[in-house]
Amino acid sequence: MSENSSRCVVFFSGGAASWAAGKLAAEKYGRENTTLLFTDTMIEDADLYRFLDEGARNIGAPLVRICDGRTPWQVFHDVGILGNSRIDPCSRVLKREIAQKWITDNFEPSETSLVFGIDWTEAHRFERFDDASGKWLGVKHRYAKLGWPHVEAICTLAPTMAKWDIWAWMKREGLKRSRSYDDGFAHDNCGGACVKAGKAAWAHLLRRRPDVYARWESEEEAFNAARPDKRAQTILRDEFSGAPTQLVSLREFRLRLQSSPQSDLFDDWGGCGCFIEEDAA
Repeated sequence: MSENSSRCVVFFSGGAASWAAGKLAAEKYGRENTTLLFTDTMIEDADLYRFLDEGARNIGAPLVRICDGRTPWQVFHDVGILGNSRIDPCSRVLKREIAQKWITDNFEPSETSLVFGIDWTEAHRFERFDDASGKWLGVKHRYAKLGWPHVEAICTLAPTMAKWDIWAWMKREGLKRSRSYDDGFAHDNCGGACVKAGKAAWAHLLRRRPDVYARWESEEEAFNAARPDKRAQTILRDEFSGAPTQLVSLREFRLRLQSSPQSDLFDDWGGCGCFIEEDAA
């Protein structure tokens, strides 16, 4: 972090780590110099909005909500690509691009720090180096390439703080965390769903929020029905060493789980990284 930055923008998702980032940033820069930025996908869980308001009041800094106006599904239709673990047009359009435009329109890079809720358990995402490409891909370096030299995260503001520490801190502050955590979700974005999530996360969504799963299943089918002359696309896929990749629709995956509930018990959870991960395409 540079001594020259006097203001900060916190990427405020409503998750526990982004709240902690907001608290630490407000202490460092002052509440009057801190802005909490929320990018809305229009399909968030209702309790996330409750926590956003309560968390912002607790921090004492202004909360700014920006929105493209489309849902992830509308973006998939518009770009002709269904998001999956490799590519996330939803995050690119509804999160990264809209946020970059807003901060560029409202702040001076040389005087502003960007603050992210990345704790030490995910510190590799802050400064990530890809051995295959020889490139720095972490969020710090991506925003540096975009002209923002001052980028911070919890792992730099409070190097030993992890999610369990944050939850205890929130409890001491009298805050009730969003219900997605109580429901066993690793994040609180897009109602518990995420195109980058692994099969274990989608199985969990089916068990805990079958209505949300059903909506994504319906939207996946609608996407392919609107493109009858194109090869079907799916969010999930089966990948086995030495075998060709097989596409798996959400309907097929649901039926698989209903016939054998333990079939994907130990599968990768994957996870949301809307501002942290690079689009693979």
